[in-house]
Parts: sequence; C-alpha cells; structure tokens
Amino acid sequence: MHRSQSISHIDMKAELRSNTNSISLSNSTLFAHQNPLSRVLKGCLGSLDGACIEKLLLHCANALENSDINSAQQVMWVLNNVASSSGDPNQRLASWFLRALISRASRVCPTPMNINGGRCSFQRRLMSVTELAEYVDLIPWHRFGFCASNSAIFKAVQGCPKVHILDFSITHCMQWPTLIDALAKRPEGPPSLRISVPSWRPYVAPFLNVLTEEVGLRLTNFANFRNVPFEFNVIEVSPSLEESSTNFNYDFLLTQTNLVQDDEVMVINCQSWMRYMPDIALSKDSFLEIIKSLNPRIVTIVDEDSDLGSSSLASRITTCFNFLWIPFDALETFLPKDSCQRLDYEADIGHKIENIIGFEGRQRIERLESGAKLSQRMRNLGFLSVPFGEDTISEVKFLLDEHASGWGMKTEEDMIILTWKGHNSIYATAWFPYGFEE
Repeated sequence: MHRSQSISHIDMKAELRSNTNSISLSNSTLFAHQNPLSRVLKGCLGSLDGACIEKLLLHCANALENSDINSAQQVMWVLNNVASSSGDPNQRLASWFLRALISRASRVCPTPMNINGGRCSFQRRLMSVTELAEYVDLIPWHRFGFCASNSAIFKAVQGCPKVHILDFSITHCMQWPTLIDALAKRPEGPPSLRISVPSWRPYVAPFLNVLTEEVGLRLTNFANFRNVPFEFNVIEVSPSLEESSTNFNYDFLLTQTNLVQDDEVMVINCQSWMRYMPDIALSKDSFLEIIKSLNPRIVTIVDEDSDLGSSSLASRITTCFNFLWIPFDALETFLPKDSCQRLDYEADIGHKIENIIGFEGRQRIERLESGAKLSQRMRNLGFLSVPFGEDTISEVKFLLDEHASGWGMKTEEDMIILTWKGHNSIYATAWFPYGFEE
C-alpha cells in the first residue's frame, strides 16, 4: 500500500517503471550503426524501463504505418523479451500492447510470427451476477461513478413522487441497488421508480451469463423487499441497429410510447457509454440533442478521463500506454501476480488495448474523449453543469477509504475526478438542459 500523493507525470513514470526487470538485449544486429532501431534503444542498453518501452511501441507503430514489416518484427522481438503477463505492471502492460501490435501486423502482413505473444483471440468471459459484483468491487473504477451519480440523482429527485431513469451503462444495472436502498430511506417515503434500458449494449466487457430481463427481475425483487414501487423495462432495439455501434441510431428513443410521462421526473444516466459512439455525423452530439429533448431533470455522465479517439496510431499508443498503467499498477498493490481475478481483469483491459491499437474504421469502437472535452461539448449543446455537493464528496471519500490508499479524488470545473497517485482516471459529471423549469 502507498500513501496517496500527487506526483508529476514524468516523475510518476520514472517511479512506476524503473523497477522493470533487466533484460539482456544480446542480438547485436539490433545495434548496428545502420539499424534505425539502434537510435530508439540508445540509453536503454541492459534494461528496458517504461520510457524505453514507449519508444519501442511508437517505433513499431511507425513501421507498421509505413508497411515496414522487417523493422516492426525487430521491435516486437525486443518487446517479446521484456513483456510478461506474469511480471511487474510494466511487463504485463507491455505484453498486451505486444499482442495488439501483432494483431495489427497480422492484417498488414498476414504471415506467422515466431513471438510468444502469438495471435491472440479473446474469449468472451461470461460472469455470474455474484462474479460481476466482485469484478465491480475490485477497484473503484466503476464504483466511483456509481457513487457520484447516485448521490447527484438522489438529490435531484428529492420530493418527486415518480422517477424514471433511462440507463445507458455497460455494467448491467449494478449501480441501482444502492440508489434503491437510499430512496427507501427517504423521510417523505420512496418514489415510484421506473428504470428503462436499451436491449442493445456495446460488445465489451463485462459480460453477464443471464439476460437483461433476469437482471430486471432481481432488481424488482430487491425493490419489493425495500418497499420501493418499481418497474423495469427493456427498450427493444431493432436487429438492424444492433449490428454494431456504428449503425446504432438513438432516434429510436423518440418513437417509444410511454418513455416520457407527464407525472414522472426523467433522469438519464450514462456510464462508460458515450465512448462507443462512432465519429460519424456528430453521433455524440446527436445523442445528446435527443436526450435533451426528453427534458431530463438531470443527466449524469461518467467515463475514463483520457483521449483515445485520435486517427493517429502513434498518438493513441502514447495516450493509452500512459493511461492504462493505472489499473495495472493498482491491481499490483493487493493481488498476487498469478491471481486469476487479476489476470481476468487485465485481460479485459487487454481487449480494450487491442481495439484501440489493433483496429481502425468500423472495427475500432473505443473512441474515448476526456472529461474536459465532454464538458465543452455539453455546454455547446445548451446544458448547464450541476455542481456536486459536499454530501456527494463525503460519500465518494468514504468509498475510497475501502480501497488502496493510492486512490484519491479531486474537483475540477464541472466534474469530480478519481485519481490514482495523483493521476486522473475517471471523471463524473452532472448536467441539466438550459431552460429546464426547475
């Protein structure tokens, strides 16, 4: 465990990655004067730290973009000697980047590569509801957003007799039992609560081994136990829209009967959702315009605080490498290197890395934008920020006390941010449309 501390980006990289095992780079041809790779490895002789790994990744990216397979394979050979799925956080992270680069290279030049990373085919891992709860509780990557959003929603619907939550989330409604429990304790009594979810979700982890309807039944049983009047709806999306996120069109929301009822307060919740909207026809703006037309009392948006939507492979590699070390390092603080739980969690991050690095066009669905960019987008579209109150801040701090001391929280304009050793990881924001009567 570490004491929480704010460290500069460069110092953090040095502190985190200086412990990478020394690797003997004995292939002399790599350091021949005429070999461009020798310039990349200058100063890295004897060992490869995080900064050198990053240089190698960028060199490989440039080689692949220039269809220089020989240079790419040389870099992969070096990475293969330092990467390890059972090593320290740097080595584990490098192993997933290597797999992603091999995946990309296999499409540039579809020939076998004698590298341990091999061609990786990810298996869809189905979790039970109990396993999903453990997955969510592992680190506060998801719970932070649940806590911040639920607190803001609870405050926004005070005194309201009927509440309808339109939920866009990849975590199968895992945040709602806590809110239902809080609503059950309201001094004025619980509202009548309705939660609606689309039948479509992005094809990303975590995956559940039960249908959405079963999740709804479990929520209904829990709400009944807590004496909260409850209804769960699955909004069916036509098969033509389910083929991929690229084809997904949120106009279907406007055709739903009973989606908006005059006596209900509308809440719209987006948890790690908007990153899967494609960069075509301003799809994020179109989605936000549609939900604004539903006149919600509050819109909560939570996502990872990084920019991974660049068309430049080199830019995505740099940003991804310097962002996704956070969960790898956090898991190192309390799980053994061979922990199955840790390996499974890292594999889900690896799937993300492969999509960010290995694919382009319609196949690349990870198009994350930072909290600052999202906030500007919201203001441009006529949304006003809802500040998080002291009660929300206190709840989040209480949550973080349950995890490793490296986790912290800070506030910036329009958002609160989960940090790991001072570095941004997840942002949470809340908004309402300009002109909303209350």
